[in-house]
Amino acid sequence: MRRRGVTVLLGALLTALLSIGVLGAPVPYVVLGPGPTVDTLGQEDGKEVIQVSGRETSTSTGQLRLTTVGVQPSVKLRTAIQGWLDDDQAVVPRELVYPPGESREQVEQRNAEDFQVSQTSAETAALRKLGYEVQVVVRGVSADGPAVGLLQEGDVITSVDGEAVPLASRLTELIRAKPAGTPLRIGFTREGVADTATITTREIDGRPRIGVDIGQQQPHPFTLSFDLKDIGGPSAGLMFALGIIDKLTPEDLTGGRIIAGTGTIDDSGRVGPIGGIPQKLVGAKEAGATAFLVPAANCAEAVRNRQPDLPLVKVGSLDEALAALETLRAGGEPTHC
Repeated sequence: MRRRGVTVLLGALLTALLSIGVLGAPVPYVVLGPGPTVDTLGQEDGKEVIQVSGRETSTSTGQLRLTTVGVQPSVKLRTAIQGWLDDDQAVVPRELVYPPGESREQVEQRNAEDFQVSQTSAETAALRKLGYEVQVVVRGVSADGPAVGLLQEGDVITSVDGEAVPLASRLTELIRAKPAGTPLRIGFTREGVADTATITTREIDGRPRIGVDIGQQQPHPFTLSFDLKDIGGPSAGLMFALGIIDKLTPEDLTGGRIIAGTGTIDDSGRVGPIGGIPQKLVGAKEAGATAFLVPAANCAEAVRNRQPDLPLVKVGSLDEALAALETLRAGGEPTHC
């Protein structure tokens, strides 16, 4: 009996040691959880998140909080099991976050670049809403291109066949809408004087083009910048745009409430879908949010993962988001998911 008891004890000890080893083994997964939320109207590390100089700004009694997802990039089996058992976390294959062939540093660099783009698009969309129009400017003319002798550097393109060109992307769409070899009437201003030129498109690199390099500028009599570190990805665009408008207008968009949200935004103000809705909803709830702005394409997922007493407000554009906030301020019911 004594020998048998020793054997059982040694077996149990060996099993425990093996279990500890297995639980501590790395697995090809990452754990997603609620990340920090940030008030775009407030400060981080003692600095304003949205900084404006050369113009007075308003203050808000509420908050407009962008939401994020926290990522645990190196996961052991023990952590993965805990994540599977936690409703606020998600355990996903590592390649969904860090694609094969890309290092963690490369992914983080791309996320940082996407974050910068989101700020630029937020600024463009918000300032357009405030009446600061975009100018589509000729940066250069190809020496042997269709526009040579007709357009020149510094010209501001205003229309194509009478249709307005509010953004550089719209100019590209209008040129590509007709086959190569089509004459187009290009409206432009040069040193403030309006003019037109008929330019016949030519197929270059498989697409109809007029042979110019273009850029965008958006003149405004103040400077606008962002100061927020350690956050990546494009999903803060909507909340940045709303923060800019709130700061540059006397009206308090929040009505004194904590409004959280997420969504990409493009130069035209369209709000696009993002990832991590379940974790962002948890983060918003923990931050005290009383409403959550959800991209229309994410509504179904948001409904499946809704948090108690956190209304889900459906938005497809910057205009819809502003209208929803106005409805909330008035005590009404905006369009819910």
